[in-house]
Amino acid sequence: MTVPVLTFFNNKGGVGKTSLVYHLAWMLSETGQRVLACDLDPQANLSAAFLDEDRLDTLWNDHAGRAGRTVFQCVQPLLEVGDLTAPALQEITGSLGLIPGDLALSGFEDTLSGVWPDALSTSNRYRPFRILTAFWTVMQEGARLMDASVIVADVGPNLGAINRSALIATDHVIVPLGADLFSLQGLRNLGPTLRRWREEWRRRRENWPEPSFDLPGGRMEPLGYIVQQHGVRLSRPVKAYDRWVNRMPEEYARNLLGGDRRLFPPSPAEDPHCLATVRRYRSLVPMAQECRKPIFELTPADGAIGSHAAAVRDARRDFRELAARIMNAATAD
Repeated sequence: MTVPVLTFFNNKGGVGKTSLVYHLAWMLSETGQRVLACDLDPQANLSAAFLDEDRLDTLWNDHAGRAGRTVFQCVQPLLEVGDLTAPALQEITGSLGLIPGDLALSGFEDTLSGVWPDALSTSNRYRPFRILTAFWTVMQEGARLMDASVIVADVGPNLGAINRSALIATDHVIVPLGADLFSLQGLRNLGPTLRRWREEWRRRRENWPEPSFDLPGGRMEPLGYIVQQHGVRLSRPVKAYDRWVNRMPEEYARNLLGGDRRLFPPSPAEDPHCLATVRRYRSLVPMAQECRKPIFELTPADGAIGSHAAAVRDARRDFRELAARIMNAATAD
């Protein structure tokens, strides 16, 4: 049995995606799940949230490149004539592990692009499929090593070959959104892309009816969206934010769920597909980054006193509720 993969993805950067993955990985691990976090973004921001610079420097400067301590080191042998290297997980806590990202992962993009059409050939299918499913195989092996119950993956905001392979490995897609036109356009780009990738992967799987190793299903099922709550700025009044955010239910339903819907909820607050509206907790972020811990773990010793302490309690409640809602939705089928 494989472990479900939850990927946080939108074709729009700056929506708090990596912060969501980081905090939800922690919260899920605190509420009974064994969590494997995987950083599939070549920018490696999730890894930088979990690990300090000295630790990352050690991981990235493994010149042998065979230790499997980053996701790129796991797939690097495929660039030559070798096979995948098993991941050497970074233990964050007893119930939370990490497969770190790597800036060198961007070099895998061309290889993934090149073998995509080869998976439709009638010969030599082993290598193309091995490369295209490398992320899924590495994540599932990592989950097996730590007996994980769920995998959460962070990816970049683009629609390139790395993200296509990451989405092939995905069971459920969670879409973080900002209250702006760019997030709206990201939804319009994302929906057709997911449908196309899902169909193209189905054709490739059917082209290899008796594969030599397990292949991911490529479900890419939209699980819901999360809206980052706006902050009030004099140059952009609240009404401007509401103008965009209240269009999210319709855009999500039309582009991610498909079908000819006529009635849409008037706001995310009334939309069952909206998993949460998440506050930014701006005053806690620098404090949490300095301590290298999630905002809901901050203590008075870290400087979380007075109104900050109340915000920490609110953050814990909010992320606990969001984690429960995500897992309930993911296990509903």
